[in-house]
Amino acid sequence: MTPQYPLAGLRIIESSILGPAAITTALVDLGAEVIKVESPSGDYIREMTWPIIEGVSLMHYHLNRGKKSITLDLKQEAARQIYRDLVKDADVVIEASKPGALAKYGLGYEDLKKINPKIVFITVSGYGMSGPYRDMPSHGIAYDTWAGAVTPAYDEEGYCYIPEHVSIGINAAPLFGGLGVLAGVIRARETGEGCFMELAQSDAAAAFDWYRSESYMAYARPEDVVTGNKADGYKRRPVATAGMKEGVRYQMYESKDGHVLFMASEQAFWKNFCEALGRTDLFEKWPGSKFADHARGNRELQAELRNIFKTKTTQEWLDFGIQANTPLAPVNTPKNIVDDPQFQDRFKVLPHQQHGADMLGFPVQFVGEQMPVPHKAPTVGQHSDDVLRDVLGYDAAKIEQIKAAKLLG
Repeated sequence: MTPQYPLAGLRIIESSILGPAAITTALVDLGAEVIKVESPSGDYIREMTWPIIEGVSLMHYHLNRGKKSITLDLKQEAARQIYRDLVKDADVVIEASKPGALAKYGLGYEDLKKINPKIVFITVSGYGMSGPYRDMPSHGIAYDTWAGAVTPAYDEEGYCYIPEHVSIGINAAPLFGGLGVLAGVIRARETGEGCFMELAQSDAAAAFDWYRSESYMAYARPEDVVTGNKADGYKRRPVATAGMKEGVRYQMYESKDGHVLFMASEQAFWKNFCEALGRTDLFEKWPGSKFADHARGNRELQAELRNIFKTKTTQEWLDFGIQANTPLAPVNTPKNIVDDPQFQDRFKVLPHQQHGADMLGFPVQFVGEQMPVPHKAPTVGQHSDDVLRDVLGYDAAKIEQIKAAKLLG
């Protein structure tokens, strides 16, 4: 019996270049059919960034896995008609490039809804369709710097450089965009009416980092209205994780072979730790308050804990935390996370032998179900014949005519 994947029957026509193609990666993982319509020269994401694996970028292997690729020369009206044919029975059109890129070919939302009123159309771009930055060319890190998520760094010669950081905009946009797309489809199937939506990767970066920006907005209000925690005597700490620097009971510590994160900010957890360690004297001297008490700035206690944590390996501390019911976590790196036993238990890594690169799969697990395994990211136009024949139902003669007219490039 063929499994019924969560998004089986969802057809998406995607016109994308570079990182915004990520909006459909998770949808493919859940069983959606994504047909990537490329120009005859193809999406140059295959040559962008590093590493390059057997001549193709990791970014392409990851973002475009499981998708079908058809090339169409949209400068020709006959090719544009093929695009319209694809949209007739589709659920979604993704314009993941400059807003209006499809409209200039007569394939914008207003054009396409005439042939498919239920179509959900989303355009994904750097800064969106409005605002003073809408026409600025950009790449992924721009959305993180715009959102205030990256602090400039300086090297030993005084030159400013981009520090290592987690890319937010290009990763948050697919999450928000995917939710929007599925919401649009649900409504379209109920009402028969599609919709047009647009998403800026910069907006996604700001929305994802809401805690910091909203904290600053809160702190702009009077101090008798917006305060700190009760455990801090209501004194304001620096915003978000910047306020963790002076923490003691919620802090990183060096272990015998690495680092651990200690998180006994609740009094009950702190008591459990001290009792299991045989150091009730620490609890008696510094019992703390019931919730959110990090013993901020207590250097005497921090020195005690620094020496204590050096006595065990990271794994020994993790075992201790489970036994004592006190929160401790490993401090991994992007390089060694794959060796972590929790990672190995939960993540199914898509192997390079079948997918071109070793990649992490979709993290949400449908209990008791097997999700589809996406095929390797396509070469340019790899599925042109398949799409024309199997999706559009064109016969061999018509496909030959299309090729002879160079509609595929």
